Amino acid sequence: MALAIFDLDNTLLGGDSDHAWGEFLVEQGLVNPDYHRRQNDEFYRQYCEGGLDIDAYLGFALAPLAGKTVQELIPLHAAFMASHIQPMMLPKAAALVEQHRQAGDTLMIITATNDFVTGPIARALGIAVLLGSQAEVVDGRYTGKPTGLPCFQHGKVTRLEQWMAANNATLNGSYFYSDSHNDLPLLSEVDHPVAVDPDERLAAVASEKGWPIISLRD
Repeated sequence: MALAIFDLDNTLLGGDSDHAWGEFLVEQGLVNPDYHRRQNDEFYRQYCEGGLDIDAYLGFALAPLAGKTVQELIPLHAAFMASHIQPMMLPKAAALVEQHRQAGDTLMIITATNDFVTGPIARALGIAVLLGSQAEVVDGRYTGKPTGLPCFQHGKVTRLEQWMAANNATLNGSYFYSDSHNDLPLLSEVDHPVAVDPDERLAAVASEKGWPIISLRD
């Protein structure tokens, strides 16, 4: 049973759920609008350019959750799914996931975006295994801080290795689909790396190495 691993933002989704959550918080009046939008945009620019300080970003992204219970945030996230995530859903992405499901592969999303934002999205996509950056919860409440190793760049490789060790899995026959040059460390580890609507840097590497380049959007 091979691993079929998918990045989430701008791969299975036609947009970035992390950045969209920040926009949603602004629209809902739950954060300082000017500051939050400015910081959200700046962190996203850093991510696209490959210079993101993931620890600083997670601290920023998770701060609005501080003190909230898991239960009280469920309706808020449901509203976010309806307004921002459903329009990002891609029929071709759903078909690709189903193709691997029918092949008997183990489906996994691996994403730098925190598990509060991405958990319901993974469930909507029918993917049970999610490795994401972790939002700390203590006594049923979010602390507003991250915990554990961020699932970003080389951290994705480490988190996947930990999961495989715990689940007696290997990378034999594995696939990884991603849009971002930030995922080159993991793309270089799997048997079947696939660039999906790639950014410029990933497109160049994929062309040089002969990796497939596909689109889930056209």
